[in-house]
Amino acid sequence: GQYATAWAKRIRYGESGVLPVVGGLILLVIIFQVQDSVFLSAGNLTNLLVQGSVFVLLGMAEVWLLILGEIDLSVGYNAGVCGVITAILAGPPHNLPWWLAVGIGLLVSSAIGALWGVIVVLLRLPSFVVTLAGLLGLEGVVLYLVSTNGASGTIRLSSNVLLDITNGNLSPAAGWILAVITIVLFSALTILGDLRRHRHGLVAPPLAITLLKALLVAVAVVALVLVCNTNRGLLIPLEGVPYVVLIVAAVLLLFSFVLARLRVGRALYAIGGNAEAARRGGVSLGWNKLWAFTLTGFTAGVAGIVYASRLGSISNNIDGGTLVLYAVAAAVIGGASLFGGRGKMVYALLGGLVIATIYNGMGLLGLAASYQYMVTALVLLAAVTIDALARRGRSNA
Repeated sequence: GQYATAWAKRIRYGESGVLPVVGGLILLVIIFQVQDSVFLSAGNLTNLLVQGSVFVLLGMAEVWLLILGEIDLSVGYNAGVCGVITAILAGPPHNLPWWLAVGIGLLVSSAIGALWGVIVVLLRLPSFVVTLAGLLGLEGVVLYLVSTNGASGTIRLSSNVLLDITNGNLSPAAGWILAVITIVLFSALTILGDLRRHRHGLVAPPLAITLLKALLVAVAVVALVLVCNTNRGLLIPLEGVPYVVLIVAAVLLLFSFVLARLRVGRALYAIGGNAEAARRGGVSLGWNKLWAFTLTGFTAGVAGIVYASRLGSISNNIDGGTLVLYAVAAAVIGGASLFGGRGKMVYALLGGLVIATIYNGMGLLGLAASYQYMVTALVLLAAVTIDALARRGRSNA
């Protein structure tokens, strides 16, 4: 009862968490299913997950900096640089092993993010201006690399491993095995963690809430595997969880652990909440900001590789400007604050799924891209409004 009362009080003061975005996502699903019954088919839902992977990963990239009240406008073209370098090194004449090409591409994108961090920290320049310059500069880098290494403005992926990131699938049996392992590990870690907090007198939800959380995750994982294991092929069997879903899940779990459990994650929240108080408490503002920019670059690189895999190539037509807008939109729609101090990786997951749902559903209805942009803009405006009202409610409280 006390937990429910406290939860209701937080909602009354504007701290509704993921409730608005989850409600909005359910509403969108109902609308598109009513308009076209194909929307909830196994094939379309799996395709939606693959489509949304890039939006989710780019949103995660922005979360690192939004927690600080900063932003990176170059993540779209930073992703493009990583995709181009990976495609060049994995193909002829270099023909490097796929893992080495991916490692070098991610190293470059991380270094670019670190460079923006050094400039912001040492010169004390606004991240908006620094990364806006980075957007323009990296667009030129992408154009140069593609024009000097590709044919007709395109570099095709020649590595089957890289192509299978979005086009390959686990076997149905492997999907179920992984699902069971995931459910058991998540349930054990969640329940044991909350029990440990209770024993040490720390704030933790009641055991019933913890068990409910574990149950909801188990239902979500089982539903995901059921949908993906349904045969989606017309002429040949096509079933199994796409590899890219596993990659997004692994990134989500790893980054959530960093934010929740490691010192750098706690430092980022402290700086975003009150930078001066964090500095007086012994938190290094410069080093932690540098880490945030570096991790943003790394995550953008992962998104760039997934983007190239989905298209089977990387070209000079990559619209990094639109991608960064989707990145910020995914994070903010999910619940991250533009003012700093609040944000989780799961927010980017939910926001990215909202954008992918709009993109996918309107495509099924045959609506033009102009409508997709306008609807996404309205959803983003609603999310920002909720964030502003939440801040106002907390300040009045």
